Amino acid sequence: MGQKVHPKGLRLGVIYNWDSRWFFSDKGKFRSTLLEDIQMRQHLMQMFKFASVTHVHIERAINKITVVIHAVKPGMIIGRGGKGLEEVKKNIVKFVKTKGKGSKEMKVELKIEPIKRPYLDAYYVATSIAEKLTRNFPHRAAVHQTIDRVMESGAKGVKIQLGGRINGAEIARREKYFEGSIPASTIREDVDFAKFPALTKSGYVGVKVWICRKAQS
Repeated sequence: MGQKVHPKGLRLGVIYNWDSRWFFSDKGKFRSTLLEDIQMRQHLMQMFKFASVTHVHIERAINKITVVIHAVKPGMIIGRGGKGLEEVKKNIVKFVKTKGKGSKEMKVELKIEPIKRPYLDAYYVATSIAEKLTRNFPHRAAVHQTIDRVMESGAKGVKIQLGGRINGAEIARREKYFEGSIPASTIREDVDFAKFPALTKSGYVGVKVWICRKAQS
């Protein structure tokens, strides 16, 4: 089961919460609201790629939207004197008005949460490896350096998988690297998962990362 089920989807409602948290009794709004959340999340993550944004959580009330941005470098989003926050709010308001079909004015609340241990975040680890691969960094050195940093940050285990024409090979292959334990089927274990594509000269190389984090006491 460990290879067939998404590690975070398996644990939703047990140790993980949903990235979008809202409820509509009107079934007609569900599809448009879900699509709006997906587009808003992609837009913000691409917009603040320089700040290493890993997660965007969206909470909706009747006339209010709360957007929580988790970033490794939150200061680059906030800016001097909080000017960056106002620009982000205006951007979200415009996005909701253009994408949403509702006529009511939506209030936007923005929160920036820092990530204290970035090497325990699977998305940040996957993007950092992908960036090194795009710059023709030796893939084994990049993976082993990253594994060392993840374990030094206090992880129970880490697994990294590369797939594609690795190092410009003519035939695509998969390589897996392990350290520690990754109990994929144990629901109570905090296993973070992310995947990210690296565009190299030979084509795309997929990067998948599993990180088993210690339970917080």
